[in-house]
Amino acid sequence: MAFGGADDFARACVSSITSSGRRQALLTADGVRIEAAYEPYEGPATGGAPPPAVVLAHGFTGALDRPGLRRAARVFAQRAAVITFSFRGHGRSGGRSTVGDREVLDLAVAVAWARSLGHERVATVGFSMGGSVVLRHGALYLPGEGGEHGGRTAAHADLVVSVSAPARWYYRGTAPMRRLHWAISRPSGRAIARFGLRTRVHSEDWDPVPLSPTEAVPLIAPRPLLVVHGDRDAYFPLDHPRMLVAAAPGAVELWIERGFGHAENSAGVELLGRVAEWVSSNAGRAGLDAPGRGGACPQSPDGLD
Repeated sequence: MAFGGADDFARACVSSITSSGRRQALLTADGVRIEAAYEPYEGPATGGAPPPAVVLAHGFTGALDRPGLRRAARVFAQRAAVITFSFRGHGRSGGRSTVGDREVLDLAVAVAWARSLGHERVATVGFSMGGSVVLRHGALYLPGEGGEHGGRTAAHADLVVSVSAPARWYYRGTAPMRRLHWAISRPSGRAIARFGLRTRVHSEDWDPVPLSPTEAVPLIAPRPLLVVHGDRDAYFPLDHPRMLVAAAPGAVELWIERGFGHAENSAGVELLGRVAEWVSSNAGRAGLDAPGRGGACPQSPDGLD
């Protein structure tokens, strides 16, 4: 599905205004309704280019209103406009989680919404599962021909930040990941995820297996990429971020954070502030689309129906 323009995009959305910003129901290319929220830039007035928009992608079992994501949104709002959303199967969004596969469509519609609101520069920042999604999204949605309305409906990111992400699929090398695989692969585990963790997981296996994060990384270049990982991550050891960075051909930075655990729930204000500063600093050199150019939306993840 390619977005036909701002009017077509608006018809796929239902909006409401809240005291803290704007709530929106977005419709993905495969027909799943996604809850999203927009929070305007809260920092000091700038005399130069307007601040970018940052789209935050939470981890598995997270959601738009969970404390970890709300903390991240508050920090990023000092540097950028912020869009948060709940992946399919999470929070008030529809559908069922595919644990990082079709979630690229959820992120794409959130990025397209940011552009429809007038933001020329859009960064994606993902945590854990969301960290793998921003990498695949960065590989699949490229700047180039296909957008209309001056790029206002393009779904690509101009820069990417991946926090606590896996480098490869089906990793079971740690106890938390073995528990996670049990929760998503067994009927009893999915029942516990639904009623205990408020996360609805799809029962079908991946077919085909999606592009891995390591395979996705080279396709993001030359756009700026930041990989952040904690030395106390209980889910993915440090060989994961190092594999990601080794796969990158160019503009990539790796931050190994001492004392940092896993994903948004462990990310403190200081670390989030440094990531927000990196986004703000690098947004200026991220390539903007020329008028009439934008990233087309593939029909389905990895270009497959």
